[in-house]
Amino acid sequence: MAWHGFTAAGPAEVGMAVLQGDETPAEVIILAYGMEEGLRGFYETLGSQTPDHEVSALFGKLAGIEVLHKEKLYQLYISYDPGVVDMKGLESKIEVEVMEGGLTTEEFIAQNRSAMKTVSDILDVAMMLEAQALDLYMRYSQKTKDERSKKTLYDIAEEEKAHLAALGNLREART
Repeated sequence: MAWHGFTAAGPAEVGMAVLQGDETPAEVIILAYGMEEGLRGFYETLGSQTPDHEVSALFGKLAGIEVLHKEKLYQLYISYDPGVVDMKGLESKIEVEVMEGGLTTEEFIAQNRSAMKTVSDILDVAMMLEAQALDLYMRYSQKTKDERSKKTLYDIAEEEKAHLAALGNLREART
């Protein structure tokens, strides 16, 4: 899907390159963990590149929250695989760190740099990615039968919703 000049999977297609629909909760957690790391890298990269201090500060805050999401996912994962004794153990299971659109951070930025020229453009793409994350977590929180997984995924979805609102408020204040 192309959205305002950006290349990524659309909300209904998020992660379809890597999700088949029959994943175990542990497999979903592994994928989500990698996506959170990809989005953290995206925020850190663009936050360090923008001269706009307000946008940079927001991206720094969002990058930090993605780290907290990774911690929540790790805590949930060890209930499925108690043999994983630390976050590095979980990270060793991740083949590729992808953003919610299914691309690595570097691939996404390289493919979309020409469409991210203004602060508004950058905020637009961040909003798109947060909307995709929200969709992914909501879908899987509804799909899983495990109550702890359901709650964790739903809670992260709610946090993604708050990220989307914060980005939207900043975007609105800029136009």
